[in-house]
This record gives sequence, structure tokens and C-alpha cells, in this order.
Amino acid sequence: MKIALLGYGKMGKTIEQIAIKRGHEIVLKVDKNDDSYDITQADVAIDFSIPTVAFNNISNCLNNGVPVISGTTGWLQDYDKAVALCKEKNGGFIYASNFSLGVNIFFELNKTLAKMMNTLKEYNVTMEEIHHTQKLDAPSGTAITLAEGIIENHSGYDKWKLDEAAEKSLPIVAKRIEDVPGTHTINYESEVDTITIEHTAHNRQGFALGAVIAAEWIIGKQGVFNMNDVLNIG
Repeated sequence: MKIALLGYGKMGKTIEQIAIKRGHEIVLKVDKNDDSYDITQADVAIDFSIPTVAFNNISNCLNNGVPVISGTTGWLQDYDKAVALCKEKNGGFIYASNFSLGVNIFFELNKTLAKMMNTLKEYNVTMEEIHHTQKLDAPSGTAITLAEGIIENHSGYDKWKLDEAAEKSLPIVAKRIEDVPGTHTINYESEVDTITIEHTAHNRQGFALGAVIAAEWIIGKQGVFNMNDVLNIG
């Protein structure tokens, strides 16, 4: 399989290593400021670029019949446009705030726990996420996905707020610490006890592996998918 890497930072380099080990060929490596590349030489593209160029990268792929996997966060104001373009072009598109296999299982665990806790008004929910200092957006896309999973399944919350508690809002504390790949912690706290679920990434390998598996899966498929489709969960 011929893969284009759109965004060649630390994540792009890790994806390259894993893809090559799995027998794939990297035919294109695009820096964040390069928009002159020929995407048609690739069978599939993996976008881990930056928020300001992600939508253009995705659009370029879909307009040229190349399925695209995107793990860039911070661009979702244009997500609906990407979905519409994918459907118009009969393309293939997967966006995930986190491609880690473990995190996607954690997403489902989070939803299940929120359903279980829905009627227990004694518990207040809080969330904390920690990432490396190079991460551009806060809260993380993963934290937002987790918050949305709680809001969809727990009637006590209808929105989330960064570093702020308010009525019916889920507070998310975002911390940036050197060399932390990603930790997400959700607490249900009452006067008598605390229930905690947490996912801790030890390195970037898990994110990269999930993205490559998604790229392998989408070949030959048309539509807008997510990691639940790839992993057949949820």
C-alpha cells in the first residue's frame, strides 16, 4: 500500500516507521507549509498536520479520489464540510480525535459508566487531561470526545467548560507538561467515595499503529467512518 503522510512531525515520523514495518511504502511526506504535492500517487493519505491546513489536506484527498485518515484536532469547525465533500465525491474518510486502540475502548467504557451513573446525582463529574507542551489545542480532541460521550449519556450535563465549573457543565482541566504523550482521567466524586477511570499513553506508538490500521481498513471502502467501524466495537 502506498501511503502519503500529510504532516511530518513527530507523529508523522512514528507512523512512517510503523507503516514500513507493516510492509507499506511511504510515497509522499508533506511538511505543514507545503501545498504543492501530488496526492494522486498515494493509495491512502494519513493527515497529522496542524489545524490551519487539515481541512485543505482532507479536501485535496477527497477531490482526487484518495481515501484519507485524519488525526489532526482543532479544525472541527469544518468537519461537516469534509463529510459533505466525502459524500459528494463518494470518497473514504475517517476522522478520530485519537487513533489509539486502547483509547477507543476507553471511549466506550466512558459512555457505559456515564449511563450507569446517570441516576446517581450524588456524584459530580470532573475531567483532567495532560499532554506534552507542543500540543497546540486545549482541551485535547480526546478530552472533548470523552466529554461528549458523558453529555450524551448523563442528563446532569449539557456542555463542557475548560477550567471552569458551572451549572450542568462538565469541567475539563488541561495541563501541558514536557514529554507526556497523553493522560485522560475522569472522576465521579461524592462525599463518601470517588470512582476514577483513566487512560495513560506511554508513547506515540499506539496512536500511530491505530492510524495505520485505519488506513489499511479503509482501502476499497466509500463513506464516512470512525474507529468503532474499524475495530467493530460500540
